[in-house]
Amino acid sequence: MDFGRTLDPGPRTPDHSPLLERLAAGDVLLCDGGMGTELQRTAGHFECPEELNLRNPAAVEAAHRAYFDAGSDLVETNTFGGTRARLHLHGLADQVRELSLLGAQIARSACPQGKFVLGSIGPTGEMLEPYGDAEPEMLFDMFAEQAEALARGGVDALIVETMMDAEEARLAVRAAKEHTNLPVIATMTFAVSPAGIRTRWGVTIPSAVETLTDAGADVIGSNCGDGFDEMIAVIEELRPRTKLPIIAQANAGVPEMVDGVAVYRETPEDILPKASRLLEIGVNILGGCCGTRPAHIAAMRRLLNDKRTNAKR
Repeated sequence: MDFGRTLDPGPRTPDHSPLLERLAAGDVLLCDGGMGTELQRTAGHFECPEELNLRNPAAVEAAHRAYFDAGSDLVETNTFGGTRARLHLHGLADQVRELSLLGAQIARSACPQGKFVLGSIGPTGEMLEPYGDAEPEMLFDMFAEQAEALARGGVDALIVETMMDAEEARLAVRAAKEHTNLPVIATMTFAVSPAGIRTRWGVTIPSAVETLTDAGADVIGSNCGDGFDEMIAVIEELRPRTKLPIIAQANAGVPEMVDGVAVYRETPEDILPKASRLLEIGVNILGGCCGTRPAHIAAMRRLLNDKRTNAKR
């Protein structure tokens, strides 16, 4: 494995993206499952997942390969916490470009022909003015820095994910669009409550759809949350509000703390009827988030294959 050189993705625009072309043709694609929880299971203790790109690239590559072997069409890079603000918490702020570049190259090295790599960009953890001290320009620059490194590493698209604040999501999507020529997927994390479906910052689904669309996202949707049942409610409200492709990546249920470790109880068999319902609603990219493992992805691969076979009869 040669992770020391930069892979130039070459000229590529969203209008000529093989990934977007597959979606436009009506293909339903399968993403991977939880990266952080999978690395916790296989790579042992670590403080910063992104540091594994440098310290233990073999473990990261093995996780990607396990998801591809399970049937994923797309995997996400191990760079969710790779912005300058998040890496600063681990004393790694000066390694933003290196860790994101390596994350992209590791995933690229595991990617079979005809499959795709998504460059993962998560929230900064900073609070924008007037609720916090972060200025919009600062967050924009952080997202641009990471997006550029991921693009240089050879990802096929960028995924801005697990966003709670509409303004932070907008800044991340804009930075990715303006500083690369890659398609951008954007997801927010919602919770179902008596007051309706919204993020912890109070962003409703109509507001999220408007924000992400106006920012230029090519695919929108939701990830994380409290499991597949909740994701069904989210997508049922989201699907009628947009003509864009939709991505849904639910957790394997609500985590339970066991001996200080988060345990996710939903099995591959548990999620199958719920994943089937998401497909019926009109999800274009299906995947998992925290607690979903290669076995969950393999089950969803069989589901997609069965549906494709039945559709041809």
